[in-house]
Amino acid sequence: MSTAQIRKEVDEALLAFVDRRRPALHAISDDLEPLLSALDALLGGGKRLRPAFCYWGWRAAGGEDGPGIVAAAASLELLQASALVHDDVMDSSDTRRGQPSAHRRFEALHRAHGWPGDAESFGGGAAILLGDLCLAWSSEMFETSGLDGASRLRGRAVYDLMRTEVMCGQYLDMLEGTRRQANVETALRVVEYKSAKYTIERPLHLGAALAGARPDVAAALTGYGLPLGIAFQLRDDVLGVFGDPAQTGKPAGDDLREGKRTVLVALTLERASAAQSAALERRLGDPALDRPGVDELRAIIEETGGLAACEDMIKRYLGEAERALAAAPITEGAREALAELAVAATARST
Repeated sequence: MSTAQIRKEVDEALLAFVDRRRPALHAISDDLEPLLSALDALLGGGKRLRPAFCYWGWRAAGGEDGPGIVAAAASLELLQASALVHDDVMDSSDTRRGQPSAHRRFEALHRAHGWPGDAESFGGGAAILLGDLCLAWSSEMFETSGLDGASRLRGRAVYDLMRTEVMCGQYLDMLEGTRRQANVETALRVVEYKSAKYTIERPLHLGAALAGARPDVAAALTGYGLPLGIAFQLRDDVLGVFGDPAQTGKPAGDDLREGKRTVLVALTLERASAAQSAALERRLGDPALDRPGVDELRAIIEETGGLAACEDMIKRYLGEAERALAAAPITEGAREALAELAVAATARST
């Protein structure tokens, strides 16, 4: 199955799952429609990377095409929706995938109706509940995927570990932003648990476990998936500073306004002069950072060699993943598809 076909089938499975649950929410109250509308908007975008890696983990271990694996893989998009909604609340992000973030949508709803109380508090609370609903539905979609019980039992341990790791990674990310002491080592730890494992390694492991993979296959998928996941997040860090809003769906330099202590920032601070370091520390995390301020910080990141060092790391981790994939004891079809996904995950344009 091609990447485009996987995406199409994942989209259809998600739409069908949510549509089956609409009547239950409407039976509770029509006031729940804004929750569904916010979810529809969020699920309407995204690259579907996690389902794709899950599917090819399944195929790598000898699994065959079928609606069961597509539905199980698609459930990861509901998990991702939960993580994104909560992440946007914590980061006070205004947009997601080119649209208002969920908590901003609910704030606008509060203001449009002229309800008493604080609109921001309502927006944040409603978004948290939407994220919780997505988390619950991710489990439900997985369990009702149509795969047999033995397969789901094998996969459930991976699914549970994946959710634990991403929540721990999210906490570490928030902690580093608060302490403002991140170095390359601690920033990479956040990358590993918040993104690399969650985006690539564990989805691969989930698909492989569902198919009953041998231990050597799972180990080979780690050799490919973990370094690729790191390279993926490092590319995302670069896009968070230098990316085109038309491609990223977020304002230019948004990671700088949010004060994210990324590997890119840590590499820059390692190489910065005292004056450059002071300027970066002073402006990083300023929610009012304007375009000239973004340009000033971009210049520091480039002039110190921080950007070049990050690009070198991306190439190094990608090379490690490619070598592991070449030697992996998996089906040739999966090897070719995973090679294409490696390029898609790391060669995104800024």
